[in-house]
Amino acid sequence: MRVWVEIIIYVLANWKFAPHFMANVILGIGSRVRHPEYGVGVVINFKSDVYIITFVEIGTKNIKIDYPFEVLEIVEPSHDMVSLFDVERNLSKILQRWMDATEVVPLGDRWKGGKIILQPGRRDLQSKEIPIDVFFHKIVMMRDRLRVLEQRVNASNMDDEEKVNIQQYITRCYGSMTTFNILFKESQHHFSGEKLVEA
Repeated sequence: MRVWVEIIIYVLANWKFAPHFMANVILGIGSRVRHPEYGVGVVINFKSDVYIITFVEIGTKNIKIDYPFEVLEIVEPSHDMVSLFDVERNLSKILQRWMDATEVVPLGDRWKGGKIILQPGRRDLQSKEIPIDVFFHKIVMMRDRLRVLEQRVNASNMDDEEKVNIQQYITRCYGSMTTFNILFKESQHHFSGEKLVEA
């Protein structure tokens, strides 16, 4: 899912230009830099105090805007320019929507390294332990398969009434899974079932 974005970033980061050092120049999106610890990277976005840079070897880092980079290529800042961050985010959403692909969904910090214990009611039976990250991965896979099913139903040749009936079942499946929302780090990844509207 992220392969094409990583390829683009790798190509940009390895394009050959003459290096120079500049600490007090605002770098635009697409500028290439070299960090003494993280290596070569590309500026994909910036805020008032930090650059958001994707490095070839280690991924994305926030770096102070006044850090004295070795600048390999300067791109002038533009307020009208779409950042690679936005491109990556939107491309990922499109791929997830139309392909049977699983996005990277983070587990809540407090659950990392934890386990689920299934304890039988009878003392003569052995309990079962499951690492939470393994269980969480299965939950995410189920959520993504439901999303793919939903998209395929919408794109099918079924009549509208049949589509609505199937959509209702899918929505109820989401509702049945809301118990597991506590495992997700970010609320945007939560299951969302039917919402009852009071008259």
